[in-house]
Amino acid sequence: MKLIDAKKDYYRKLSKEEGYRSRSAYKLIQLNESYHILKPGSTVVDVGCAPGGWLQVARKAVSRSGKVIGVDIEKVAQLEGVTILQGDIENVRTINLITETLNGKANTHLSDVSPKISGLWSVDHAKQISLSKSSMKIATQILAKGGNAVLKVFEGELLKEFTEEAKDVFTRVHITKPIASRQRSSELYMVCLGFKPNN
Repeated sequence: MKLIDAKKDYYRKLSKEEGYRSRSAYKLIQLNESYHILKPGSTVVDVGCAPGGWLQVARKAVSRSGKVIGVDIEKVAQLEGVTILQGDIENVRTINLITETLNGKANTHLSDVSPKISGLWSVDHAKQISLSKSSMKIATQILAKGGNAVLKVFEGELLKEFTEEAKDVFTRVHITKPIASRQRSSELYMVCLGFKPNN
């Protein structure tokens, strides 16, 4: 337990030192180092973006020539060079707002969404996979051919089916856990590469 707390404290301290809004920024940094999902000049949509740590990483990675849009049901403090929208990703009006703001196609779709944890594992797992499926639905509407997506998932019985669904619309799908994630947590990330829009 002490080792887990030490890791958590390490990334929390590092995020304060380096100016990131959350320790989760390092999860995306590590995922990007492994899979190269964020490139200069690309367009990124980040759903479930609060408090904005992933937005900061994406903004830096795509550089001034890129475009970053963040979406969350909660209000998120503005970031320079980032467009932030407020809305529920399970609401069609929010999806329409994302599409209108994007005015084109995205290269990368990010999703770190998580439900309010109840403590009942089967319920929390089902809610999280449901949210991630809603996020995946958005990804299939906004991604350009060959685009990539990263979605948080909770380990559990529903994950295998969801992974198979992702394989229908992406060339490659990887389930991974970045070092910055607490190893005892059930949090994993689904990295989907090479979007196939015709499917």
